Amino acid sequence: MLRRIELEVLATVARGDTISELATKLDHSESYLSRAVADLVEKGLVHTERDGRRKRVIPSDARAVELYQDLVRQHSHIDFPELLTGKALEVLYYLDQPRTVSEIADRSDNYRNTVNRVLKRFRDRGLVGTVDGHYEFNADFDRLHKFARELIHHLHRQRLKTVASKGTILWEDYDESLAQTETEIDADGFHETGLPRFAAFDLQFLLTGHRYYVYSEKLDAVSPAELCCHTLLIDNGCRYRSYCLLLLSHVDVDEDDLRTRSAKYDLEEEINALLRYLETHGEIKDDRLLKWDEFQKLAAEYEIDQ
Repeated sequence: MLRRIELEVLATVARGDTISELATKLDHSESYLSRAVADLVEKGLVHTERDGRRKRVIPSDARAVELYQDLVRQHSHIDFPELLTGKALEVLYYLDQPRTVSEIADRSDNYRNTVNRVLKRFRDRGLVGTVDGHYEFNADFDRLHKFARELIHHLHRQRLKTVASKGTILWEDYDESLAQTETEIDADGFHETGLPRFAAFDLQFLLTGHRYYVYSEKLDAVSPAELCCHTLLIDNGCRYRSYCLLLLSHVDVDEDDLRTRSAKYDLEEEINALLRYLETHGEIKDDRLLKWDEFQKLAAEYEIDQ
């Protein structure tokens, strides 16, 4: 996410520092610093200005930069650039409340040993402690979680901005985001989802003027289970729930996989309601679901057997 040298620059840079001054402060070559600054510029965390032959580096006004520099100033005895390398930011991202190692490992899709090593580093420095097996922050170090959240949100927005000038993040976690745009995106890591994606499963719906994309470096294609979850994140009303029901009726979806994915998106209640609706032929009370006879008529229109 951020290399140690990038964290060092962010921790050290004052408004108007030159590459040469930063190189001296951090005891690195100017060429090495130049590459790090270029990476930070691309991520929108600093920008540069020409001053004659010199290039001055200026921290951006991103909330993540402000939080990080405040931490560095107030706890100057802690080597944050060393502490926040590797999987540290990912673990911090999911430490939004007291959690066990297993809970963080499940949420971050990491091995328990990996999470344990990161938390041990924080515990050894007095930043976190444990109560009944749950890790939580000591004193005001919960700002580390806020920094991780703000940084990831900023990077998701910056990535979207480079491929779609007008776009809105609808949902995000550490390494995935769902966005609404007004234009098509053709870039690595972005996969179209929402109503247009239903066509891949032989379901054609009237499209809106918006487009929807999920960003994930781990994803090859949007599966029916993922599409169902994305659709509910986009719109949790009756119409979009009906589309999901048509998809679940039409395509063989692994229910265990669907429930696992719904937990990731905090949609367990909604997905369980859809599955119970189909299992009981509509015998559940939910104003956002059609009466069973109405859904049968809709399914018949799309030539889906019930």
